Amino acid sequence: MTSSENSKIRVILIDDHFAVRMGMAASLKFENDIEVIAEGGSGEEAVELYRQHQPDVVTMDWRLPGMSGVEALAAIRAEFPKARVMMLSVYEGEEDVYQAMKAGAAAYVLKSADRVEVLHAIRTVAKGGKFLPPLLAGRMADRVTRGTLTDREHGVLQRIVDGHSNKEIAAQLGLAEITIKQHVSSILSKLGVQDRTQAATAAIQRGIVHFE
Repeated sequence: MTSSENSKIRVILIDDHFAVRMGMAASLKFENDIEVIAEGGSGEEAVELYRQHQPDVVTMDWRLPGMSGVEALAAIRAEFPKARVMMLSVYEGEEDVYQAMKAGAAAYVLKSADRVEVLHAIRTVAKGGKFLPPLLAGRMADRVTRGTLTDREHGVLQRIVDGHSNKEIAAQLGLAEITIKQHVSSILSKLGVQDRTQAATAAIQRGIVHFE
């Protein structure tokens, strides 16, 4: 089902915090052209609810129990290529935005955004458009110009953030220490930083690594 000019924009809200969903639903209730038709608190629920309702827009949190918001987004888009999903998240790192848009998000809005911006994003997405606030668009552009970390490099970077030495990382991954040093050198180059401390800081700030 899709909305027409004379019907409401049918929205599904996905967030694992009930209070957040309740607040969003209450806010959208005052909009004559928007209707919340379902709510869910996990990625798995998001996929199932989409199958049931095929809404015009899904607002999706990034951090969800089990399947993440981006994983749910990718699963929905794999089954329904025309699905319109808007990420609504506290994560604002360039990697967060990049991964969401790469997975097919039509918009990425921070939970700190004002009501006007959220409503504008929902309506833009419902019409088939895309939306990124200027700040996030700038970060997205920065991310695109940098090289992508390999899975191995990402694993090494995670361990650097956790405070492990090259020798410890080598032991954990069953690799030679010289190999880890090569990975670290590549990571520093791709992140545009000078040392391991800067790499760890950049990884957190840019959303490459999250503390659970």
